[in-house]
Amino acid sequence: MIDLREIKGIIFDYGGTIDSNGEHWFEVLWKAFASLNLPVSKEVYKEAYIFGERALAVNPLIKPGHTFRDVLQIKFAQQFSWLIDQEYLVSGEKYQSQLLLISEKCYSFAEQFTGRAAPVLRQLHEHYPLVLVSNFYGNVSSVLKDFSLIDCFDSIVESSVVGIRKPDPAIFSLGVGRLGLKPKEVVVVGDSYSKDIYPASQIGCKTIWIKGAGWDEKSDAAVANAVIEDFEELRDLFNVQ
Repeated sequence: MIDLREIKGIIFDYGGTIDSNGEHWFEVLWKAFASLNLPVSKEVYKEAYIFGERALAVNPLIKPGHTFRDVLQIKFAQQFSWLIDQEYLVSGEKYQSQLLLISEKCYSFAEQFTGRAAPVLRQLHEHYPLVLVSNFYGNVSSVLKDFSLIDCFDSIVESSVVGIRKPDPAIFSLGVGRLGLKPKEVVVVGDSYSKDIYPASQIGCKTIWIKGAGWDEKSDAAVANAVIEDFEELRDLFNVQ
């Protein structure tokens, strides 16, 4: 349990936490891709997904001004390219229209959940300073602005900017430093047990795990101080309305 009398600040993860209500983005992207009824299994798509994520980590394809719509189009373009190169799909112009279709579907999904999260974040921000700690591509500020969330956070710690990635606990130490608090006075909210909950607990933060449809998230949540299934449950946990 969490003693709110001890909590003076909150750190939020972004992707998978605020924009999908705990559902891993691999699952979201796969559902959109599967709606095209292409001859690609989930196992093969997972390989394309991993290829795309690694490509984005190595190559500066995503620019600081890119919105999440841009990110999705770039991600799917990398995935389609790999599937064509590996001969799971045949090259053709028709994939461009399909890419745009599923990108827009995923963007609308994120728009829906960021819209649900926004009033909760603003209510919490009335009582606590909020810091975002995210593994992202250098454009998370542009993403937050596009979804009208930028004013919800007092500071942003982004992996590609600070040079530290989750699950390194050091990135959460930076977030605690931005708050100007002690780790025991901070609660971390995230969707990934391995990348958010466990490393944050290692530096002494309290943790709230939004346990949605994860990807390879195998844990009994022994370390988490609270486990919820919906972002809006934070209202009750923090007694804000």
